[in-house]
Amino acid sequence: MILFVLTLFMAQSCKKESLNSNTFSAKKQYTGFVALAEQAIEKNKYDSAFYYFNKAKATCDVSKEKEKILYLLLRMAAIQQVFGDYSGSEASATEALEYINKETNPAYEDAIYNTLGIAFRGQFDYKRAIRNYNRSLNKTDDRLVKALMKNNIAVVYMDQHQYKKAIQLLAPLLQQKAVLNHTESLSRIQDNIGYSYFKTGDSKGLGLLKSSLDLRKKNKDDYGIIASYFHLSKFYEKSNPDLALNYALLTYHKTTELKSAEDRLQALQLVVQNSSEKESKKYSLIHIHLSDSINKLKQVAKNEFAKIRYDSTKAKIENSDLKLEKERINFRNTILILVIFAFLSIAILFYFLLKTKYRKDILREAYETETRISKQLHDELANDVFNAMTFAETQNLSSAENKETLLHDLDTIYARTRDISKENNCIDTGRNFVSHLKEMMAGYSNVGINVIVNGFDSFNWALLEEHKKIALYRILQELLVNMKKHSQCSLVAISFKKTDDNIQVVYTDNGVGFPPDKIIIKNGLQNVENRIKIINGTIIFDTATGKGFKVSLSFPI
Repeated sequence: MILFVLTLFMAQSCKKESLNSNTFSAKKQYTGFVALAEQAIEKNKYDSAFYYFNKAKATCDVSKEKEKILYLLLRMAAIQQVFGDYSGSEASATEALEYINKETNPAYEDAIYNTLGIAFRGQFDYKRAIRNYNRSLNKTDDRLVKALMKNNIAVVYMDQHQYKKAIQLLAPLLQQKAVLNHTESLSRIQDNIGYSYFKTGDSKGLGLLKSSLDLRKKNKDDYGIIASYFHLSKFYEKSNPDLALNYALLTYHKTTELKSAEDRLQALQLVVQNSSEKESKKYSLIHIHLSDSINKLKQVAKNEFAKIRYDSTKAKIENSDLKLEKERINFRNTILILVIFAFLSIAILFYFLLKTKYRKDILREAYETETRISKQLHDELANDVFNAMTFAETQNLSSAENKETLLHDLDTIYARTRDISKENNCIDTGRNFVSHLKEMMAGYSNVGINVIVNGFDSFNWALLEEHKKIALYRILQELLVNMKKHSQCSLVAISFKKTDDNIQVVYTDNGVGFPPDKIIIKNGLQNVENRIKIINGTIIFDTATGKGFKVSLSFPI
């Protein structure tokens, strides 16, 4: 439950006490403004406190008084959070980061990240909230502060209903000496882990919630008591409605006593949920009226804070020293633009270099393909065609036996021509890619060779880019062609597996493998290596003689 120290103030702009700047040195001005801000906080005049903290900031020397500025910005950010101005608080804390350097107290950086964590949580940006709490956690060596940061992270998990994660963070804290010796922190952690246990159905929850309440009563921790009452009301909501209503009313009365308006709203909501119909209507009207008042107050406060910052910024711009600072910022921005321009230029150049390399690879591959086709035509067809022509010229084709021989030779030539065509035809990378790839692999099965495919349908092939589909198709085709020519195998297994963002393919057969001196076979697989490199993949050959042939390849989706 978010706790607000929120007091209603007049909607009209508060009159600010004036100080004659000319009568004070810069140091006295700073001290005077800070004193006025602290007095305003004691009177619950937070808008006035914000005004004077901002005035004090204007008296600081940016180059010499960074820690003073850090202190003031953190106080201003905290006031903005009181009024729910989380985006304004984020801006103040982010500004504070600009004043951090090696000489500033490390505690300030820790506090800034904690403040940013609260601001992002208030804006429901839970990832950034956790990120900043972790930064705060890593910046401190204080065990108690570390424990409190872990508690804050756990509360974010609770906001997201990730109660098991919250328990994993909070449970070890209950054993730490630093927590056990600080009863306020102990009671806070007990309350949060107790509520998380309750939400996960663990019976340990109630005992911890009650123990936390006892500690808070002993310490007179009024805002902590509000949180305990609230959680106990939620605990008994289903099992004991009367007790749930009793705790809800205790929450409401306590928030009314402390004039904690935001907490009072949450308490009213609890009372409405657990009351009879008549009482529910009564408290609903109070809730609506209070909600409207708080929303108006928040908006007035946000506008007031924005105006104060705007007026202060406008005044600084008119100051000559800050004009120089503005010029420095402009120079820095110019350098940044130049760096960005240089980066873009390099990126564009790199893109065109890659594009040129890709074109060269495509041309080389086309040339190699043409050369391979030419060699296949010469080695596999030319002699057979010549022999068939010689046979037809020299033999009596009226003979049934000669005619049958010629037809058989022509059919063999046709089959080889069709195989060469299938190896080098265009590949459909659209909706028919999957079926064509399956057909291609199945086409190498026959009476003597069984091709088995595993895991092919385990992922979405539509995610694969077109050039990768072509590369995979050709790689598998060339492996199968190599198998048919050289392996003398009876069984081929091709398995597909998706790992993270990669596709893994393993080809194995039970053929003869080949010894190191069979370089010609290895050269025949050079295209496989070239193709896998083009798509940023890796390939491993296992070609031990007598142990079959295995190829493992992997490439990003």
